[in-house]
Amino acid sequence: MIVVVAGVSGSGKSTVGALLATRLGWPFTDGDALHPAANVAKMRVGHPLTDADRQPWLAAVAARIDAYQAEGQSAVLACSALKHSYRDELTAGHPAVRIVFLEASRDVLAARLRARHGHFFPAALLDSQLADAQVPQPPEQALVIAATASPRDAVRGIMEHLHLQPAEAG
Repeated sequence: MIVVVAGVSGSGKSTVGALLATRLGWPFTDGDALHPAANVAKMRVGHPLTDADRQPWLAAVAARIDAYQAEGQSAVLACSALKHSYRDELTAGHPAVRIVFLEASRDVLAARLRARHGHFFPAALLDSQLADAQVPQPPEQALVIAATASPRDAVRGIMEHLHLQPAEAG
């Protein structure tokens, strides 16, 4: 199984994804690390990404999913996957992929982004991501979790919903 933890910047994708991976004993990939340098530079100066900008990044995330599947390896990835079409791209041909979308209010997200330091995504771009965000709705097969829960509670909810067992303590 590949679990993609998705959501708007500031929703806790990386925090929840890394904690989930640790609990499961699976590798974790932060999709931010897969952005082309041009995307990072664009965001760093406050310019939102377009669908065209996101295509090479989504292809890199899908390639990472392919690599994990080729290795027979379960994994967790953090990736905004804001739009239904992006999630379709990540799940197409990947029946083992499960999408978990972290949802929070603009106020919560803005406060988190203002408190975050050292990340290339500035709080000024939040509204552009919220404008693009399409919270999964049926018939899309995705788990939507309130990002206001503690990371531990979010992980617990994900594990229960997906019927995942923690890695055995060694």
